[in-house]
Amino acid sequence: MSKRFHQCFQIEKPIIGMIHLQAMPNTPNYRGSTTAIIEKALQEAIVLQRAGIDAIAIENMHDTPYVKGEANPEVVAMMSIVGYKIKQLTQIPCGVQVLAGANQSALAIAKAAGLDFVRVEGFVFGHIADEGWIDGCAGELMRYRRHIEGGNILVLADIKKKHSAHALTADVDIVETAKAAAFFQSDGVIVTGVATGQTADLKEIEAVKELTNMPVLVGSGVNLQNVEAYWKAADALIVGSYFKKEGHWANDVEEKRVRALMEKVSVWRQEH
Repeated sequence: MSKRFHQCFQIEKPIIGMIHLQAMPNTPNYRGSTTAIIEKALQEAIVLQRAGIDAIAIENMHDTPYVKGEANPEVVAMMSIVGYKIKQLTQIPCGVQVLAGANQSALAIAKAAGLDFVRVEGFVFGHIADEGWIDGCAGELMRYRRHIEGGNILVLADIKKKHSAHALTADVDIVETAKAAAFFQSDGVIVTGVATGQTADLKEIEAVKELTNMPVLVGSGVNLQNVEAYWKAADALIVGSYFKKEGHWANDVEEKRVRALMEKVSVWRQEH
């Protein structure tokens, strides 16, 4: 595990709980109350922390259909407010992802809100997502991080990202993609299944971990039944859908689900 990664999370193999924010202002599903967005996010942050979560990430997943590569100013402003409040409330590592592929916006939010990491799409190589072609962004993104003096903010890059077609890069396997992300100075790579809540390939995770010298995170499909295998193979787990009622990402966070998984992790940490 890299020194920067350890300095950020301060714990072995952190579990990162997702908060899928209510739809942002000026998006089709917006319910008309910014106060409700903030209050809901803070409630879920309290539940996650009370159940023992190590870190939190916020994401605008209810903002369908997503705008490719950018976020409107009101979305950036709203997510900055929410991120700041969650960080101040919990005092644990917090991060942000802005869909779809609005990676500079995510860095701006992290800088303004004092967050610790961003999850980015399309860091290296291109792919076709639901929103269309997503180009590689590493060069511009890392220069932007330098420009805003955000060197303390980790950039965690999805590789062979879910909800995407990778036919044009089919001859570049996931290990080579991870190596490219490392060469372009990402602080970690994220391996996912084919869609939200779908399990990641354990052999891919193990291969990336073995053949690259960087932190590897699992970004989808973690649940109580498979968490042990993923926890042993990877450096961190991002958990969203499983922590929700009935295991569906759009539902409320359910404390007993979070607590059950974190209790297992706590036992393994004591054993190691």
